[in-house]
Amino acid sequence: MSDAPCNSLKVIRHADRPTVALGGGATYQPIVGDDTGDGVPVRTGIQVSPPGFAVKVHSHPYTEILTVLDGRGEAWLDGQDGVVAMEPGVSVMIPPGVRHAFRAIGDRPLVTFGVHANDRRIVNYKDAP
Repeated sequence: MSDAPCNSLKVIRHADRPTVALGGGATYQPIVGDDTGDGVPVRTGIQVSPPGFAVKVHSHPYTEILTVLDGRGEAWLDGQDGVVAMEPGVSVMIPPGVRHAFRAIGDRPLVTFGVHANDRRIVNYKDAP
């Protein structure tokens, strides 16, 4: 995965990273993951959600940041009215322990780059996935 020796830049090529099926046609590609991020206090990944796909309500015990790369979606907090429009040029930051969800809308997949502010990715679902 790395083209450089230790104490240098670590290069992670997205094309070399695995893609995990999330169900419903969505996929998640860990970029800085457990196998590439030893000693790094964040985890990152790219999620591709087909039109109509919604993630189940969940939380993380750390801050999560989602940046929209392509497509359109809506994000919301569990138990609160209203949604936030997700589109390219928008990032949403979810505080630790806050239950949230998002869905892809429109006719194109919603592509998000997620940053998990922790040395491993932890997802706590409101209901069993």
